[in-house]
Amino acid sequence: MSVRHMRRASAALVAVAASVTLVACGGGAQQQDGPGGEQVSGPVLIDGSSTVEPLSSAAAELYQGENPEVNVTVGTSGTGGGFQKFCNGETDISNASRPISDTERQQCEANGIAFQELQVANDALTVVVNPANTWANCLSVEQLRAMWAPDSQVKNWNQVDPSFPAEPLQLFGAGADSGTFDYFTDEIVGEEGASRTDYSPSENDNVTVQGVTGSPGALGYFGFSYFEENQQQLKALQVDGGNGCVAPSAQTVQDASYTPLGRPLFIYASDAGLAKPQVVSFLEFYLQRNDEIVQAAQFVPMTDQQKQDSTAKLDQLRQQAGG
Repeated sequence: MSVRHMRRASAALVAVAASVTLVACGGGAQQQDGPGGEQVSGPVLIDGSSTVEPLSSAAAELYQGENPEVNVTVGTSGTGGGFQKFCNGETDISNASRPISDTERQQCEANGIAFQELQVANDALTVVVNPANTWANCLSVEQLRAMWAPDSQVKNWNQVDPSFPAEPLQLFGAGADSGTFDYFTDEIVGEEGASRTDYSPSENDNVTVQGVTGSPGALGYFGFSYFEENQQQLKALQVDGGNGCVAPSAQTVQDASYTPLGRPLFIYASDAGLAKPQVVSFLEFYLQRNDEIVQAAQFVPMTDQQKQDSTAKLDQLRQQAGG
């Protein structure tokens, strides 16, 4: 377990929200039971987005603290890699930092897997530089596009803005299997998957942290929680999406002023997964205790309407699965 997860796992557990699926156990502890009232046990298999991983890991740690007979495992093969496993029936839940693609949807349908997209948080995709970078505080979408476009010839910072120094530009970012890569290229470059290739890609956001902290001219991007975890050694840039420079924050994501890099985060649940009482129990916990989970994982909370929508979709999938 990483230091980040150990710290998040120390978040205090609060009383469980009232629900027909929650019952009191001996000694005053709270137990999340299955849909028929039985005590749940067994595995819950999750894979996918490295951005959403800290959120699902926080949910797993909080849940397992009250349900020790359930073993929740969370992998990080990227959004695309996670959907491949999910649509092959290898996992119960898929973490995703972008909506499922048409090709992935067809793969699930071909394998007879029905699913629902459940939003679980919001995020500010954050552009970061080394703290030694004193010249750049805000970049426009056009400037970011000039850096990241497939035909980009930008090698030094003064090619981005003549007032910047002739400092070599080193780029770090998400790998091609990442939903963050898909989202960033779509919103910044203008075409999903379109990016220059002479940068350092990784599905592990900690690699980007290390790369940016290791070079004064470096720039990278990832989810807001990774910036918050490393803000003592990174500098977040404001982004001008056309209405002025806006810094990434919970408030600017909630009020939709951090554009175009404010985004929703998802988990996908399958009907096959909902045939397992422990998966139903975990998903209900994930949504019922969402504010606590989001706070523990340092993400941006959902609005009340977003919470209602996700709960309704889970109910719909349960009915579809016969639960």
